[in-house]
Amino acid sequence: MRSLDADDSAATAPNRNFAFAAALIEELQRAGVRHACVCPGSRSAPLAVAIARASGLRAWTHLDERAAGFFALGLAKAEHCPVALVCTSGTAAANFLPAVVEAHYARVPLLVLTADRPHELRDFGAPQTIDQVGLYGSHVQWFADAAIPEPGEASLRYARALACRAVAEASCVTPGPVHLNLPFREPLDPRVVAGDAVPLESALAARGRSPRPYTRVQPANAVPSAEEVSELADVARTHARGVIACGPLDLDAGAVDALVQLGVATGWPILAEPTAQLRSGAHTTRGTLLAHADLLLRDAAFAAAQAPDVVLRVGPMPTSRAFRQWIERHPPEHLVVVDPGSKWEDPSHQASWLLRADPELLAEHVARQLGSSLAARSEAGWIGAWRTAERIAQRVLADELSTATGLGVAALVQALATALPDGALLYVASSMAVRDVDLHWPLGPRRLRVLCNRGANGIDGLVSSALGAAAAHPGPCVLLTGDLAFLHDVGGLLAAHRHRLGLTIVVVNDDGGGIFSLLPIAAFGEAAGFEAFFRTPHGLDLASVARGFGAHATRVATIDALHAALSESLGSPHLHVIEVPLDRALDVAARRRLEAAVRRAVARAEQAA
Repeated sequence: MRSLDADDSAATAPNRNFAFAAALIEELQRAGVRHACVCPGSRSAPLAVAIARASGLRAWTHLDERAAGFFALGLAKAEHCPVALVCTSGTAAANFLPAVVEAHYARVPLLVLTADRPHELRDFGAPQTIDQVGLYGSHVQWFADAAIPEPGEASLRYARALACRAVAEASCVTPGPVHLNLPFREPLDPRVVAGDAVPLESALAARGRSPRPYTRVQPANAVPSAEEVSELADVARTHARGVIACGPLDLDAGAVDALVQLGVATGWPILAEPTAQLRSGAHTTRGTLLAHADLLLRDAAFAAAQAPDVVLRVGPMPTSRAFRQWIERHPPEHLVVVDPGSKWEDPSHQASWLLRADPELLAEHVARQLGSSLAARSEAGWIGAWRTAERIAQRVLADELSTATGLGVAALVQALATALPDGALLYVASSMAVRDVDLHWPLGPRRLRVLCNRGANGIDGLVSSALGAAAAHPGPCVLLTGDLAFLHDVGGLLAAHRHRLGLTIVVVNDDGGGIFSLLPIAAFGEAAGFEAFFRTPHGLDLASVARGFGAHATRVATIDALHAALSESLGSPHLHVIEVPLDRALDVAARRRLEAAVRRAVARAEQAA
């Protein structure tokens, strides 16, 4: 036996397993991995020890693999870089599946490292052994069932190349998860094994090319061609009735500014998706950005009158269901989808052109080619009609808020928009929460980042995802979620306690699945088992549940109490849960009333014109 030394590496590892794991983790780090989420287990011990001893690599330990997967997902989304995710063999690996699926569809780089039994023990009844080969199917960018570690430099060269390829595959133009299935024979502890020492002449295999990765990979750059730029500019010149719509792509500041410039150059309104980072920042004071397109397009008359000739869509389909129904009912002549990756994001099967180009570069080049040639058109009827309707929607929404009694969804979203300071991050649950933010969030000059798991659009792992993002984000972080999504991942709160993470969780508690009350199934009531099978009320005091995980928890029923709770929590480094009870029937009625009020106001304005 021997103890591990501070300078242990593949060159000085006690046996082949620890040499292989050290080389693998060392190369992951050199290729840009800064975080690893590790779950306990015996078979994965060589990986866990290598991570624990890697200087500069932050390890986040988790007891539950499902929560760990989503924590890693949120961390990778916030950092825009791959995160390693490690577990032992057996069903532990299966619990990563929901996070892997979301990472695949949301284009999040994850490196899933599952330890496994050696090949001779598979399918022979060995304990804690399942079929892990291709476990995640088509939901990973690349899969490797790695060779079993052997003594000597060939195995170490393989480990280093494997790590470099894994990072490259996860971080390509279309990022996503990669799965390395890593079998280990015993010993799984750092005992010295005679004959496993790395030969002295194998310096390159043992230590790599520090500080550079063993194999550097130059990523592809999706630069639009001159022909593509000219063709899109010609489309803009010949079609005044165009819109720019951005899906949940988490655009950076450069891309946002370029798209704002393109909106000005084309005279086309930008339907600003919050999760594309378009509604918050200095750019909102200029250009053709609209915050309430979702509300306006729910009006069938307005949607028909504003039928577009061109839709330039950047990234995935926007959150708004009204937007999708609009283009399906009024198909544009040109539906141009701009996507630098290899995904085929066209659920309505209407795309006329799929442009594999970087959105920022494309927008910059087209705006530059158009110059100010369309400036006069930008003030004409098309954009003017959209701006008039936007002002009407803003006024109606303000009137509804001023006369509302109690604390409703619109007031809650507006309170968050007011309370979040510059540099804050808002993580939004799928289902109702992201739709509420899309419906009500205003344009504002503060820099805010809005994230959401809109890959598979599920409610899985929201608490863990938000905590992962909070672990990387330097400013205040808030999660806005419904009660079922909160309960679905309530065990994720443990990570806040283990790692002392600060997060404010605002939970809208309407005692069940609120979104089902807005779907056609609600009209069939108990004949369809609506309460038990769809609404699924739970009757729990969520603030009390949160206190069991050490959270500071409060229940608020007024707008003043909500503002006070947000003020206290946003300046705190601790976990806070703010429960907001909501009457489902009143909420549904308020939504219908708002839509009707906007519809009437827009119709009156059109008649007056």
